[in-house]
Amino acid sequence: MRSLMPAIVAIGMLMASAPALAQLFDPRYPVCMHVYGEQEGDRMDCIFTSPDQCAASASGRSATCLVNPYYAAAPRLRPPPARGPGCGRSCAASHHRKEAGAR
Repeated sequence: MRSLMPAIVAIGMLMASAPALAQLFDPRYPVCMHVYGEQEGDRMDCIFTSPDQCAASASGRSATCLVNPYYAAAPRLRPPPARGPGCGRSCAASHHRKEAGAR
């Protein structure tokens, strides 16, 4: 029985803990608008792609535009490797033809 007591206490503590809060900041958008006040409530809207877009929406309201600290920009694609100086599509095509003829 004594060996079960720590396990029972641990399970009880886990079940009694408060539920996690939802994330306020949507990582897909770089700009958020913090709306506050009694009329519209207190909330964070992270749905804007630019500060100007957010400012237009916040105009005349109890709101402030903020940079989203959790914004996760799309990964940048690496450019294709260079083929050498002055070598474009025609150079690559002629090089491919030379290799095919050598077989």
